[in-house]
Amino acid sequence: MTAPTAVVWDVGHVLYDWDPRYLYAKLIPDPVELDWFLHNVVTRQWHFQADAGRPIAAMVAELTAQFPDQAERIAAYWPRWLETIPAPMPGMLDLVAELDAAKVPQFAITNFGAEFWAMFRPTAPVFDAFCDIVVSGVEKVAKPDPAIYALALARFGLAPGEGVFIDDRADNVAAANTAGLIGHVFAGAADTRTWLAAQGILPA
Repeated sequence: MTAPTAVVWDVGHVLYDWDPRYLYAKLIPDPVELDWFLHNVVTRQWHFQADAGRPIAAMVAELTAQFPDQAERIAAYWPRWLETIPAPMPGMLDLVAELDAAKVPQFAITNFGAEFWAMFRPTAPVFDAFCDIVVSGVEKVAKPDPAIYALALARFGLAPGEGVFIDDRADNVAAANTAGLIGHVFAGAADTRTWLAAQGILPA
């Protein structure tokens, strides 16, 4: 069996924290009202349409028509979206730098809207170290659809067993395993480093 030589990362909740609550807690001080807004208006499921390739302008227009009394808050989402990403996940950029120093090829498969990625990518020079990144909103196919893994492996030039994949969602990891990656459910930087060492990618 081929020993893994490359690392394929998820981005949200693995390399960077992300939550619309970080933005809307600034705009909606009442916690009950904030919870209602995030569970009924700007929901994660609504946002995930962008991951599948839907333009944000269309999403905002449709949602505003559904909730006209929330128009001002909905309108803030796109221009202030970077405020939903407060910081990298603790220790993770150091781990990426360690892999880069060890000359381990790094890639990413991320569920990310194309327009959001275009906004975010210039703020995150860590990705300069990556060989390639497959962005679901650009490709219009999102994890855990098998098609995104097939596309990524072909683009990355990785044969089955040559790459490990770290994602915070078990369904995405299961799909990656089926596609020929060696998957691991993210549980923090220390756990990830220990697991990468067990795979022989980093020294123990």
